[in-house]
Amino acid sequence: MLWTLKKIWYRVFQLVLTSAMYLMPWRQPELLTGAGSIKKLPAFIRSKGVSNVLIVTDSVLRKLGLLDSFFAACDEAGLKGVVFDGVEPNPSIENIEDARGMYLKNKCDGIVAFGGGSAMDCAKAAGARVVKPRQSIARMGGTLRVLKRLPPLFAVPTTAGTGSETTIAAVVTDRAAHHKYAIQDLSLIPRYAVLDPELTVGLPPHITSTTGMDALTHAVEAYTNLFAPKSTDKLAVEAVKLVFENLETVYKDGSNLTARYNMQLAAFYGGAAFTRACVGYVHGVAHTLGGLYGTPHGLANAVILPYVMEAFGPAVYFKLARLAEAVGINGKDDEEKAKAFIREIRRMNADMRIQDTFDFIQDKDIPQMIKWAMMEANPIYPVPVLWHEPEFAALISRIRA
Repeated sequence: MLWTLKKIWYRVFQLVLTSAMYLMPWRQPELLTGAGSIKKLPAFIRSKGVSNVLIVTDSVLRKLGLLDSFFAACDEAGLKGVVFDGVEPNPSIENIEDARGMYLKNKCDGIVAFGGGSAMDCAKAAGARVVKPRQSIARMGGTLRVLKRLPPLFAVPTTAGTGSETTIAAVVTDRAAHHKYAIQDLSLIPRYAVLDPELTVGLPPHITSTTGMDALTHAVEAYTNLFAPKSTDKLAVEAVKLVFENLETVYKDGSNLTARYNMQLAAFYGGAAFTRACVGYVHGVAHTLGGLYGTPHGLANAVILPYVMEAFGPAVYFKLARLAEAVGINGKDDEEKAKAFIREIRRMNADMRIQDTFDFIQDKDIPQMIKWAMMEANPIYPVPVLWHEPEFAALISRIRA
């Protein structure tokens, strides 16, 4: 009886929240696109009245020389900057505070996030702390707890998966508690973004595959969620089509600039879709794996996605059948098409050498995983089927080796 009442409350909450979203000031970043567009960014930044930027990235990208052309263009444009290259794979509170400290020490007036989702998460959260100096990262966790305009943020993705360059989210890791959670606020959407496929050419195949499946997960969860506007559905469908048409191509041939750019668009559209429609239980559980075991987010999503869609069963057959049709998968009815679509996700994972289970999940951690996943997802995520402890336990059992 109590669970029935909770489910009613969750649906009412979700309906009210999604209805209120129509009144919110949604936006997408202003874009620079195309091969070599990174060289235009410094002059573009200067045109926005910014003269001294904090460049948030990681040491690997810096050593690879991926920022060299940007630095050269900064000199030509007269743009000053300081580099914070200490971004961790799962940015911690301490990591974010270090970036914020460098911003303040060097009197910066803008931020460039250069890298994958981790760099953008770190940059977003650091920007939030700059404008909310009396509010801790922990107190910003959740939805609409920043509510203040960040310094100008320029996002430069070097992977094609997270869509962080267009989302309201920044994912943070509390190292002390081994807990990974999201800050979600419209102010975190970057004002500007660069989609330059040349920056993704050097991605190793396993990073290409898992980040690409991350983009697919965003689109599928956004599309199968309830109460989403039609415009969001269109973005999600387009993202799914782009992933199916291009991901395996770039996995096999990373130098294909057209396919690389199409994957950047897939990530961008998927990010824009889930920013309005939310993600779901795939992400709820994936974040627990990242917090407890450091599992890369794209890998966690890739593995979990087909299991969750299977568990939802008939509730998602209609929507998955529409996605199946969009990518050319046929069947005699919606159930057959939906199941074929899930099988195709598994085939893509297998062909790109992505595992189908995890062998490190420990029994003692499962109660905490369930608790965290439920705290993140309920009542916010408008998933097609609402889960309680038994359903989460069953999912975790399936994804264990």
